[in-house]
Amino acid sequence: MSVLTALARSAARAARPASRALPTASLSLAAARGLHTLPKLDYAYDALEPHISGQIMELHHSKHHQAYVNGLNAAEQSYASAPSPKDQIRLQPALKFNGGGHINHSLFWKNLAPESQGGGQLSSGPLKDALVADFGSVDAFKKKLNTATAAIQGSGWGWLGYNPDTNKLEVVTTANQDPLLSHVPIIGIDIWEHAFYLQYHNVKADYLTAIWNVINFNEAERRYIEASKQ
Repeated sequence: MSVLTALARSAARAARPASRALPTASLSLAAARGLHTLPKLDYAYDALEPHISGQIMELHHSKHHQAYVNGLNAAEQSYASAPSPKDQIRLQPALKFNGGGHINHSLFWKNLAPESQGGGQLSSGPLKDALVADFGSVDAFKKKLNTATAAIQGSGWGWLGYNPDTNKLEVVTTANQDPLLSHVPIIGIDIWEHAFYLQYHNVKADYLTAIWNVINFNEAERRYIEASKQ
């Protein structure tokens, strides 16, 4: 199985139901249609203020995510025309980095919602029940994910993931733009500096506290319900 195929399967699994969760991040679908494209947001760039500034959102989405899309398209084209398996192997880091960046960010945008659209609100239901069962309380879960994410050296992602082997929710981290392949991603938090530095500077803790005000728990619950059915 190629790196790209693995990424595609992970994205498709995390995206279910596919019509809502991640319509543009499934690499298998995008590859069949042609070039990957930058997904549109469900909200305006400034809709997450004051917790995430419009300036950060615009740069993060239109510049950084677009760069991963461009890099993935270029890597796929080079891979398809590579003259030998050795040359294809050389391209796999670029496929992983840019493909992971595209998958992770496409998940991330869906992870967020303005407060006026329910951002930050976790209602009673299957996800809340699972968080209490697996972490003791919702606050304990947030603290554990924030602590693990803040401890990442350099850049990476903090995740709430569903472990299909244990049927439990777990906190996981990945480095750089590595996608989460060991678990089904339920919530992902970007801890690259471009996600927060213009507003929070080097104080990661403030960013990690603020982001919970705009987490889309409805989307997270949909992912959890779908994952737990598999």
